[in-house]
Amino acid sequence: MDILDQDIKYLPGVGPNRKKMLSNELGIESYGDLLEYYPYKYVDRSKVYTIHELTGDMPFVQVVGHILSFETFAMGPRKERVVAHFTDGSGICDLTWFNGGKYAKQNYKIGVEYLVFGKPTVFNNRINFTHPDLDDASKVDLTSMGLQPYYNTTEKMKKSGLNSRAIERLTKTLIEKLPPQPETLPPFILSNGDDFSNGLQDFRTFSIDEDKNSPVSPVVRCQRFMSRDEALRTVHYPQNAKDLERARLRLKFEELFFIQLNILRYASDQRRKFRGYIFSQVGEVFNTFYSKYLPFPLTGAQKRVIKEIRKDMGSGRQMNRLLQGDVGSGKTLVALMSMLIAIDNGYQACIMAPTEILAEQHLQTIMGFLKDMDLRVALLTGIVKGKRRDEVLEGLMDGTINILVGTHAVIEDTVQFARLGFVVVDEQHRFGVAQRAKLWNKSTNPPHVLVMTATPIPRTLAMTLYGDLDVSVIDELPPGRKPVRTTHVFDSRMTSLYDGIRNQIHEGRQVYIVFPLIEESAKSDLKNLEDGFEVLKEAFPEFRLSKVHGRMKPKDKEEEMQRFVSGETQILVATTVIEVGVNVPNASVMVILEAQRFGLAQLHQLRGRVGRGADQSYCILVTPLKLSEDTRKRIDIMCDTNDGFRIAEADLKLRGPGDLEGTQQSGMAFDLKIADIARDGQIVQMARDEAQKIIDEDPECKSDKFSMLWNRLRQLRKTNINWSAIS
Repeated sequence: MDILDQDIKYLPGVGPNRKKMLSNELGIESYGDLLEYYPYKYVDRSKVYTIHELTGDMPFVQVVGHILSFETFAMGPRKERVVAHFTDGSGICDLTWFNGGKYAKQNYKIGVEYLVFGKPTVFNNRINFTHPDLDDASKVDLTSMGLQPYYNTTEKMKKSGLNSRAIERLTKTLIEKLPPQPETLPPFILSNGDDFSNGLQDFRTFSIDEDKNSPVSPVVRCQRFMSRDEALRTVHYPQNAKDLERARLRLKFEELFFIQLNILRYASDQRRKFRGYIFSQVGEVFNTFYSKYLPFPLTGAQKRVIKEIRKDMGSGRQMNRLLQGDVGSGKTLVALMSMLIAIDNGYQACIMAPTEILAEQHLQTIMGFLKDMDLRVALLTGIVKGKRRDEVLEGLMDGTINILVGTHAVIEDTVQFARLGFVVVDEQHRFGVAQRAKLWNKSTNPPHVLVMTATPIPRTLAMTLYGDLDVSVIDELPPGRKPVRTTHVFDSRMTSLYDGIRNQIHEGRQVYIVFPLIEESAKSDLKNLEDGFEVLKEAFPEFRLSKVHGRMKPKDKEEEMQRFVSGETQILVATTVIEVGVNVPNASVMVILEAQRFGLAQLHQLRGRVGRGADQSYCILVTPLKLSEDTRKRIDIMCDTNDGFRIAEADLKLRGPGDLEGTQQSGMAFDLKIADIARDGQIVQMARDEAQKIIDEDPECKSDKFSMLWNRLRQLRKTNINWSAIS
């Protein structure tokens, strides 16, 4: 058995109890798991300071000296604070223990020289170290200390003695007994290290202290990648910043490279195995729509995307394409025109939406576009029952229904098509991979698939989340649309905000006011909305208001929505339930209360509800005066730009990929041990480029030249990484 597969409980210093803690809290089950549990920061221990040099705002430092005396202070029943007065000759500082003071008095001797390591603060006008690390100075080789690793641990672990220092000691024990680790990258990739590092213009790896504003090291110029063995040892115990960067670059590249290789291998297999229907003609249906019913001229971006889709559909291979575009960019029109090409070639088309509201809106939009064209469009959702449902199922089977609009109900086994050739999946992140695959079984050949999303996805994330899909982007709004003006207002200025709302309504406009009911089960939030609704009714007695939230009965919610859509009510008070699926061109103002509680993607989606008509629209973000630094950044970004891709990039950097709306629902397991999709975009691209070269040369994954890579990929696929979700 490979030593890395060994149960962690057999590592000296672990045992059954610690194994259980490591497993439950960090998922560490084996030697290999511990080896790949990388430090999150490093502290420079190569320098020794004098006490005279220390200030209270310095990061972790170390001093050498001896204890002069101990002093104990009572802190209530059976609690005490132990203070050791410590000197190095240049001054005196205090070492303080609130817990473990008894151990300190018993084990640390007066007059013995110690190396003290910790974070200096000032207490009673004297430098103080709380719970410092002490080592016998005579047994420490300062020249070999380098950078000390720090590991994330939980409060539960710390209480049982498994803090960062304990993890470090266990890792050191493992590394000392670890035999040389086999290489996983072939020589032709290892020798490219210089090419990769030279290309990383903005590569930043780490801060050597905990000050977030401290400078980070620039990229190193390495002649080749470090070996895997050297990188694994160095990343835990680096001698200097240069070695650490080389180790992290090697490990990040390897991690991202095998993910990209797997994605591209999967996509290559799909293209070879599955022939697509060839839609060779653009016929009467498409041309009639284009010449007589096109509601407005297509933008350059829409024309470009339709050409890309047409090329895919005529290529003989099954299309799998991701269509990205902001709210209001005209994705639905592109999808409809693509479906008309399928109909011209004798096939049916289907569009699947995540909610009944959105499905019904798609139905209305498509029927509005098609007007009196001789095409049959049907709806299939959970509320379509009885005779009406039977008629839809029959129409699909006999081919008389040309376009089906539906929800998850479309993938039920009872739903069968005569000739399904084209599928549109809207808001892909709401559907799992398995659900998308079910549509494939409804046709002899897999239908062409167009995946749409109004949540702009940063390029590096798209390469990993949807790496098997070709990507099209509509980055242009239809003519006549004015960018929404976004402003930030503090909640102390509600009176003037109400005046602005009143003016807009008097000009014939409508207004959304959104409350932060993030979880539909949050009782306090629901009470805030209910109370807020009453306050707004008093503030605007001359206007009619609607109210919508997710805990209302569907029928009541739909009635309230329709009152607003028809213009019967001027103000819609709602939760994020309106984020998707409401299109009211006359609504020109979006007020988001307690905007600090929303993520960037959610704020951007809500803003997309206005600006759909020709009039100038406004988005007002209301917050309290006191805001955290991250929140202020989010609000500033929203006020600075309407560009969904810039917002998505900023969201990725602020929140990380695992928190982004969509990645969690998709089942995406970002089990990245060291790479960071948000900050390592250039390494993602380089890893993908290298993986693509290999797939191009060996599409069937059989060449001896790449056997090391295919064997490694097979090993990785047996791990707990959710590879199928990644692709």
